[in-house]
Amino acid sequence: MKRFFNRREAGIELAEKLGHYAGRRDVVVLGLARGGVPVAFEVARALHAPLDVLVVRKLGAPGHEELAMGALATGRIRVLNPEVIQLLGVTTDDIERETALEQRELERREHMYRGNRSPVNVNGRTVIVVDDGLATGSTMHAAVTALRKQHTAEIIVAAPVVAGETCKYLRTVADACKYIYAPEPFYGVGLWYEDFSPTSDAEVRSLLETAARNTLPVTPRLTYQH
Repeated sequence: MKRFFNRREAGIELAEKLGHYAGRRDVVVLGLARGGVPVAFEVARALHAPLDVLVVRKLGAPGHEELAMGALATGRIRVLNPEVIQLLGVTTDDIERETALEQRELERREHMYRGNRSPVNVNGRTVIVVDDGLATGSTMHAAVTALRKQHTAEIIVAAPVVAGETCKYLRTVADACKYIYAPEPFYGVGLWYEDFSPTSDAEVRSLLETAARNTLPVTPRLTYQH
């Protein structure tokens, strides 16, 4: 099992798994900010589909910020993890305080990424939600929940590399889970990329602006020097 050179190469390969969605006028591609956007850019370009960003923010547990007690997504959607909340004795005030903080950051990022452009309309459409990898799936779960509230016709979650059990679970909340690799053991997303450097806010904005202009041809199959 070879590693992907970077997110853009992974997106080109993932698009091949989604080829039967190409050219459909009802399809929209959403990239999870930030790392999912470079992958989604290549998927959207290959499928000739509109691209937009979906911002999801983790709700870190007090004193254990690396541990998600839930997540927020566009549309003021909140998904909570009751097991973590009960285990750590997190109070309602703790949850509301973290929610308010992350909601402000979510809104700031949406404006920064999208500028004055309106979100792509997903009502009644098939939505392909793309990330650079699926480990626990909590962020993607929040994204799917947010999209269900917007009356989508179908939700496909997609990533180049996934944890098998996570993908199996996400198929119970989304309509499908598409991927290239489901390694066992999984270890972590970054292990399956040669270049897994952080995606910058500037790169996200640039890719979205490029996609909105819709002036570039479909990306040819690239050969990277590893």
